[in-house]
Amino acid sequence: MHLLDTTLFHAPHSGGVKRYLGEKRRHCTVRGVRHTLLIPGPCDATCDATITVASPALPFGAGYRLPLRLGAWQRAIEAAAPDAIEVADPYSPAWAALRAADRMGIPVVAFAHSDLSRLLARRCGRATAALADAYLRRLYARFDAVWAPSRVIARRLERAGVARVAVQPLGVDPRIFHPDRRDPALRAELGLPASTRLLIFAGRLAAEKRIPLLRAAVQRLGAPYHLLLVGGDTARRLDARTTRLPYQHDGTALARLLASADVLVHAGEHETFGIVIVEAMACGRPVVGVAAGAIPELVDARVGALATPGDAAAIAAAIDDVYARGLEALGAAARARVERDYAWARTLDRQLEAYARLLRRPLAMPASALTETG
Repeated sequence: MHLLDTTLFHAPHSGGVKRYLGEKRRHCTVRGVRHTLLIPGPCDATCDATITVASPALPFGAGYRLPLRLGAWQRAIEAAAPDAIEVADPYSPAWAALRAADRMGIPVVAFAHSDLSRLLARRCGRATAALADAYLRRLYARFDAVWAPSRVIARRLERAGVARVAVQPLGVDPRIFHPDRRDPALRAELGLPASTRLLIFAGRLAAEKRIPLLRAAVQRLGAPYHLLLVGGDTARRLDARTTRLPYQHDGTALARLLASADVLVHAGEHETFGIVIVEAMACGRPVVGVAAGAIPELVDARVGALATPGDAAAIAAAIDDVYARGLEALGAAARARVERDYAWARTLDRQLEAYARLLRRPLAMPASALTETG
């Protein structure tokens, strides 16, 4: 089996989709499945089964690029000769992928990592959301299957009139993201007292992540609380209660930071899944999030707490509550939930089985994969 993934959501500091595709490639290798990735880049190139098509950078786009040469995009897919295509965004290259799939007579799957209708409604008003729903109905009707990373996104697509939506959760590598990554020396490295109650957020420090709201909550709590933001360009102490560290490209380095903090805090209201949440849970850390988007599908009172969206006081109270209820018991429950439901080996095997059904062929596991996937 040869799978090709194509996406615009791939940039130096991009988050969940990029991590998903990296894990998918690793898992495909273990399972004896060939994998090709097609993404925009600064030039036309092919290296290590990754194809880039020259595309201009988006102004103020955090490193993202927009493919304009859709004929080249289509030709790159056809030259790779995959057995099936997965498209991770609903923009113009999706149509190039559909044309390539039609010419080759192969199945094509849409993975709805973004919530286009909600995004347009927030920025341009409800009328544009209705137009986006109509566009998605027309686009996704052309696909052989439509996957959503969470139930909330699946329901939104179904309300928009999209048929054949299945939930395909994302996940985490529980061997990399593990409680054993905890390093008691982190607070000293940050110049903080050993008694600091260290909170962490990791990801793009974009507007939708509501970073000012997190900072306001920590300011309300005061000492000994401190917020560590992982995702900037440089390391910097922003104020007495907040430190920023650079984006972590290496999973092991990120796992050390997550495991060494006390609690992951997340104020974003529009997560379609929330990979960093399950990464923190895998590290044995409880999570404080808000009751919005896909976060309630991952977080409840057994593994952390949910606060009212947009309310710094409520987030501060939820953080206080998690400490009062005991970090280690909540963290152990969080780790157990990840091992049961969100290990990549489980979620990606489920995906490969779905591809095997689409292709009407059995999925064989190499003998060398038995210990890898456990």
